Amino acid sequence: MSNEDLLKGIRADLDVMEEARLSPYACLSRQAVRREEEDSILMGHRQNFSLDADRILHSLAYSRYIDKTQVFYLIKNDHITHRVLHVQLVSKIARTIGRILRLNEDLIEAIALAHDIGHTPFGHDGERFLTEVSKAHGLGPFFHNVQSVRFLEKIERKGKGWNLTLQVLDGILCHDGEVHSQALTPKKNKNFQTFDTEMREKEKIPSIDILPMSLEGCVVRMADTISYIGRDIEDAIRVGLIDRSELPKDSCRILGNTNGTIVYTLVEDLVTQSLDKPYTCFSQEVGEALKGLKRFNQDRIYMSEKVKEQTPKIKRMFEMLFEKYMDDLRRGNEDSDVQREYLEGMASEYREQTSPAEIVRDFIAGMTDEYFLSQCQKHLIPQVRSIRF
Repeated sequence: MSNEDLLKGIRADLDVMEEARLSPYACLSRQAVRREEEDSILMGHRQNFSLDADRILHSLAYSRYIDKTQVFYLIKNDHITHRVLHVQLVSKIARTIGRILRLNEDLIEAIALAHDIGHTPFGHDGERFLTEVSKAHGLGPFFHNVQSVRFLEKIERKGKGWNLTLQVLDGILCHDGEVHSQALTPKKNKNFQTFDTEMREKEKIPSIDILPMSLEGCVVRMADTISYIGRDIEDAIRVGLIDRSELPKDSCRILGNTNGTIVYTLVEDLVTQSLDKPYTCFSQEVGEALKGLKRFNQDRIYMSEKVKEQTPKIKRMFEMLFEKYMDDLRRGNEDSDVQREYLEGMASEYREQTSPAEIVRDFIAGMTDEYFLSQCQKHLIPQVRSIRF
């Protein structure tokens, strides 16, 4: 038997074992759908969603998680959560839930690892600023979940994209953890045409709630909230923004008042309420307690004036940097960083189908906080020179 046949046999055995082991509501790896067929995939030992998780891990966008804001930015504290840790927590929590519910952990992992890849520097504030400057240049609003899909399909590998499965891309698009969900039921039977339509609808109607096509996608969406709600509280306490005694008593009576207790309570409730069901849900009591805690976080943490002290400066830097790159593209400045560090080597299809404003938006959206600040330092702040002309 050749190595190729041996590997194909391993994969076939994994598919059989998966079907026997997983819930009838799980998405099987053999059900994966891609835009383009790849012969090399059929020859290897990796199942479809496992391969997608590997591709995401090796993407350049994934490596930039390391210095992207979760909630608190421009604060010197090594223990504050960054985007990379949040993504790891979502993956771990979602896979734990998926294991108990007998769902496809490979699919869960791939969605969880990629769900925030499209986030801008400086978190949701950066997303809001990029929306404002995009509208000023004739584009629609910016959404990090839509941008996550865009990075993985249109920008990675210099415009070639990763050819990920529909189920993974759908879970990324539908992960909206900011929307409170007591229960989620998958919207099944999607195809790429449906997916593309939902992408366009989201860009036109920001308030539209798009549901995942898989139960795995529903689990990641709920795990997103579980992972950040208590962690953001701990970070806020650590930087002196709030005190634990200020947490809403009704919510804490049900969920606890530490991150560990909150996560444990939410996971336990979710799995007991969702076991062997075609949907995921919290109990009424826990769901209401979570809703109250999210409301507290919104008012006392995310919208706190202390957190927002430097946002006017960041907003202005988004505007000025966007204009700088637009001007470089208009003038055909080949020495510009948008040319040398982003567009150089990019596929002709991307260059031809992407407007200058979209190019600039893609470039800025992919930046880490540190790179964004270094670009502002380089282009917007006068430099003292120690040379003679």
